[in-house]
Amino acid sequence: MTIDNNQIMWEPSQAALEKANLTHFARAAIKRWKLKLNTYPEFYRWSSDHPEQFWMSVWEQLGVIGMPAEPRKGVRAPLGLKAGAMVDGDKFPGTRWFPGMRMNFAQNLLRKHDSSEAMIFWGEDKVKRKVTWAELNNQVSRCAQGLKAAGVRQGDRVAAIMPNMPEAVIAMIATASIGAIWTSCSPDFGIQGVLDRFGQVEPKVLFAPDGYHYNGKTVDMLDKVSEIVTRLPSVREAVVVPYMSASPNVDGVPRALTWPEFTAPYKAGPVEYNMLPFEQPLLILYSSGTTGVPKCIVHSAGGILLKHLAEHQLHCDVRPGDRLFYSTNCGWMMWNWLVTGLASGATLILYDGSPFLRRGGILWDMAQSEKVSHFGTSAKYLDALAKIRFRPRDTHELNRLRAVFSTGSPLAPESFDFVYQAIKQDVMLGSISGGTDICGCFVLGNPVLPVRRGECTGNALGMDIQVYDDRGRPLPPGKKGELVCAKPFPSVPIGFWNDDDGSKFRAAYFDKFPGVWHHGDYVERTPAGGLVIYGRSDAVLNPGGVRIGTGEIYRHVEALDEVTESLVIAQDWPPGKRGDVRIVLFVRLRDGLELDPPLIEKIKQHIRTHTTAQHAPAKVIQVSDIPRTRSGKLVELAVRDVVHNLPVKNIEALANPEALEQFRNMPELRAA
Repeated sequence: MTIDNNQIMWEPSQAALEKANLTHFARAAIKRWKLKLNTYPEFYRWSSDHPEQFWMSVWEQLGVIGMPAEPRKGVRAPLGLKAGAMVDGDKFPGTRWFPGMRMNFAQNLLRKHDSSEAMIFWGEDKVKRKVTWAELNNQVSRCAQGLKAAGVRQGDRVAAIMPNMPEAVIAMIATASIGAIWTSCSPDFGIQGVLDRFGQVEPKVLFAPDGYHYNGKTVDMLDKVSEIVTRLPSVREAVVVPYMSASPNVDGVPRALTWPEFTAPYKAGPVEYNMLPFEQPLLILYSSGTTGVPKCIVHSAGGILLKHLAEHQLHCDVRPGDRLFYSTNCGWMMWNWLVTGLASGATLILYDGSPFLRRGGILWDMAQSEKVSHFGTSAKYLDALAKIRFRPRDTHELNRLRAVFSTGSPLAPESFDFVYQAIKQDVMLGSISGGTDICGCFVLGNPVLPVRRGECTGNALGMDIQVYDDRGRPLPPGKKGELVCAKPFPSVPIGFWNDDDGSKFRAAYFDKFPGVWHHGDYVERTPAGGLVIYGRSDAVLNPGGVRIGTGEIYRHVEALDEVTESLVIAQDWPPGKRGDVRIVLFVRLRDGLELDPPLIEKIKQHIRTHTTAQHAPAKVIQVSDIPRTRSGKLVELAVRDVVHNLPVKNIEALANPEALEQFRNMPELRAA
């Protein structure tokens, strides 16, 4: 796949460069560390070569609230940083961050207490609410008191099966104020999917709604909540949040009371913050779980705070008063990323429901009405808008919009065209990529660099991102390989839950390249310093020994007007003989179209023309649906397992598990 690195889609004006948070941060860091730097690449190299200095600057300049572990009379809190930002930096994993400091994640989010808006909520077109900073503080105070009365203490788990609504944010912050551990998923998860996750971590309190809206329909939750609580004996108290009804009847839910009943006994006052070590557990997130029971990934309060502050303020240029939106649910890491936007003084724009309501226009109605400055979504959503020729710039007023972000899957070059032609010309587009594994990003947008067509703009500051070959040797630009991070960074997880010796954690990220984080993405560095992501390296196709990233095929297939979406796998061929494979491409076509020989040949020829003959599939097969995870990611490995009559160990991880059945015992795959 050839990327035109000379095609610049956007670059900041001189005025924007001067105003950018990153410009002010870089100048202060250069002065603080007496650096002799003149260019951004030099600044990035300093940040990745000297992570201790960089992350200390993040703490100091972005205003982390903390105190020395052993405060002494007359000593100001920031002097606790003299204990060092990084200890055992030669141990990866094993590095310790800011051991001389104590902090509380919630305190860093609740910086404001005034009558301006902290959160604005849209529940499709049914519900609209606003929460001020003063109200947010008061509700966190009352919720935290309710949690303590339920017996929640430092280190206990609090779980939620919640829509992306204010009560979810309030409960998460209240949990963090105590030093308890938050974990959540979205209400569309099946019962077994919830139990596979929460059953491992044994929460003491569970938050859930009485129901939710999706695609114009109302879904009742009370029976599901009742069964989940029954099968989670660790839950002492279930708190049902009114959403469908002002006064839901919770008599059928064991150990349940409503949110008003849970918070009513307590008077709002200053939130009490438990000051804890930097590495105090904050979150438990879950791997997708398509290859087995989900792994429970434990993240630290300090690591998440610093990583998100750096991403929001330096890479996304979020400023106090900005309106930050990301289309997400409570089962995706991006929900946690969004919530931390409060620490930068942003107003959170929360949307719960289908992003495709009103043919995809509901999100732009919200963006216009609520004056969104930063709009985050998935690559799939942008591609879907392009397919139906929806042009927000022609239908909506987006004067306040400064940045558009995309993640979930690689953003095709054609989607870059769509953003600048159909959404807004003067906007920073950030194709961002990271993972649940670090609850953050490896590559992001950048407000001081140009946006180039088809590229993630650059590496995350403070992270030594490299591309390795299979032997662990760094590759030059233009060569495809494995995405790694060669030096420690603060948001490395504490580990996996119930992995006491850390063996499963090390096997997941450090066994392939000892002392280096191996992420599992198949990527290429561009001459301009950007990154192109070709998909997961464990899904790389290898026909005849030629490595092909799945993204190299998707971008060209889905550029065809007839194709709505696609999925590609490597099928062992001949059957039963492992060693060689053939490429099989599954396509979902526009409504009313049938895959016939001329269209098959058109698809194959289009791939050959834009890539190589080796990329062309041996088989092209029409399907009615493409299976994805609940965060919108393709599941090539699950489809490959079904095709090869292997078990898919956890279909609860899928948003549409029924789609897998059409791939089983296909007659087309038994023929040459």
